[in-house]
Amino acid sequence: MTQQRIRAIYMRGGTSRCLVFHERDLPGPGPERDRILLTALGSPDPYGRQLDGLGGGISSLSKACIIGASTRPDADVDYTFAQVDVKAPVVDYRGNCGNCSSAVGPFAIDERLVPLPRPDFTGEATVRIHNTNTRKLITAHVPVEGGEAAVEGDFELGGVPGRGARIALDFLDPGGAGTGRLLPTGTACETIASIEASLVDATNPMVFIRARDLGLAGTETPEAIDADRALAARLETIRVTAGKRMGVVGSAAVPKIALVAAPAAFTTLGGARYGAEQVDLVARVISMGNCHRAFALTSAMCLAVAAQIPGSIVAGAARQAVTVTGAARPDQSVGGLGETRPGFVRLGHPSGVLPIAASVSDKNGEVWAERVTVYRTARRLMEGFLRIPR
Repeated sequence: MTQQRIRAIYMRGGTSRCLVFHERDLPGPGPERDRILLTALGSPDPYGRQLDGLGGGISSLSKACIIGASTRPDADVDYTFAQVDVKAPVVDYRGNCGNCSSAVGPFAIDERLVPLPRPDFTGEATVRIHNTNTRKLITAHVPVEGGEAAVEGDFELGGVPGRGARIALDFLDPGGAGTGRLLPTGTACETIASIEASLVDATNPMVFIRARDLGLAGTETPEAIDADRALAARLETIRVTAGKRMGVVGSAAVPKIALVAAPAAFTTLGGARYGAEQVDLVARVISMGNCHRAFALTSAMCLAVAAQIPGSIVAGAARQAVTVTGAARPDQSVGGLGETRPGFVRLGHPSGVLPIAASVSDKNGEVWAERVTVYRTARRLMEGFLRIPR
């Protein structure tokens, strides 16, 4: 056989797609595992298409998840996320993907990695996930129908056509996931390359800057932002400089950088129109050098936390209904675009509006992020074997 076969599942998680593997089906961490992931997704591809693999030519479609038995007593599975560069032979493990995290619970249920009350169970299953990249816990609340992760439902996710079964994800104690501190430099706002910025680390390290400080409205299309090469170069300089201050260096994946602005009317990539009253702020996030077509979920979670940190760039831009009082985990009613509550943020992004709830409070005199709750849908698209040249 000229090519080796490796079992894999192809899934959509939120607004991303990923290859999902059992840990037992891959070599251990190292060059051989990285070679398999790169080849499977079609990287490196100097043409940027990943034509010889299953990637889609942009960062949100060039991802992999590796699932195995938990190494912690308070989790059901271990989950390692891999961001695969499109054009370079690089596999980055230094951050997590919130969208791909929504695929882990359904995978664990369908692959029988977590027990159900009975084989034909219908209801909600809880999957406790240990993300090895950030050493943080995620609790996934997954609808189940007939013993399998449910697909059909009435939850509409911006950037994904149709509706699906809603998965609630609680990211517990998300602060300091990449650097060890919620505010890695100890301050909510500072100057980097002549631009005011907030460096915040919740689920992933992030750099937040005002869109207007770069002459932008914050509602530009991703294509328009990507086409401005001078802007891209300046953003990358800010990002790299901020990464050095945060102690995150040499990574194209983290920190990510986001442009934020006050609530404004905008039109999505799909043509839907939203009024300024339907959002608490608008933002664009740059991921692996390109403007995300929606909003990277871990970046959105970090934004929701930053919105409650006094003096931060995000808090200054967000509608004042967002406060620092904290919030309990939202109930089934959360997600309506007209809802406001402490800790609840409606983020306007290129593909729609994303509701996020963050619980932030004071702990020993410092701001502490207790939890961030987000809602996604996920679907298994294909299962079988990859073919990898030996």
